[in-house]
Amino acid sequence: MTRQIIRTADAPGSALFSQAVRIGATIYVSGMAGVDPKTSQPAGTTIQEQTRQALLNCENVLHAAGAKRGDIVDVQVLLARPNDFAGLNEEYAKFFPSDPPARSVAKLGVEVPNLLVSIKMTAVVADS
Repeated sequence: MTRQIIRTADAPGSALFSQAVRIGATIYVSGMAGVDPKTSQPAGTTIQEQTRQALLNCENVLHAAGAKRGDIVDVQVLLARPNDFAGLNEEYAKFFPSDPPARSVAKLGVEVPNLLVSIKMTAVVADS
């Protein structure tokens, strides 16, 4: 199988990681912070604002890889502040209103100023 690196200007990026890697039908999206890709700044000061942006960043990377929201099978969330769990769930439920993918939530180990959340996803699509 061919390893395909996915890149898009519609999500934060870095020379230190690929936004996603696709191998066959599986797409692995790197942890996406709640950062606006146009400004490289946090999308707001609340967990809801940053969660919404992190989910959109992941979705934009998935679109660049040829996937859609319904192809997401696993989500891993890292929170800077565990007390933000309820706010995370509030925004997450809007993004996945029914039949959500498998999910895990853990505490973000590295403290980055003003960063509240990072979200990583895995999606499975039909081979093209």
